[in-house]
Amino acid sequence: QGQLVESGGGLVQAGGSLRLSCAASGRTFSSYAMGWFRQAPGKEREFVAAITRGGGSLYTYYADSVKGRFTISRDNAKNTVYLQMSSLKPEDTAVYYCAADISMTRLRGTLEADYWGQGTQVTVSS
Repeated sequence: QGQLVESGGGLVQAGGSLRLSCAASGRTFSSYAMGWFRQAPGKEREFVAAITRGGGSLYTYYADSVKGRFTISRDNAKNTVYLQMSSLKPEDTAVYYCAADISMTRLRGTLEADYWGQGTQVTVSS
């Protein structure tokens, strides 16, 4: 049974940076597409970024709201996915969740995934 654990959240001023990590355990996730989602208070969970599974060329996808500011990457040797966030804005404040799914189409297009982490809070002050 796989498990995802996020870390790296915290409080940062607008314009600052944070790097989130998602450590996978219990199984190898190199064959899974990995993604980051977020949920702000009173809002629905939304897609942030995703990266294709390992073993070949990696492709990344981003929500328009974070394109150019966030970078998703993965280290299959460490079974870890990262989200580098720069030029943070107060509207980026949310709980950030890591997810894994065998299907990139489902990961990007729905709020369903085979595995979810418990979330990490990111708060950006103005």
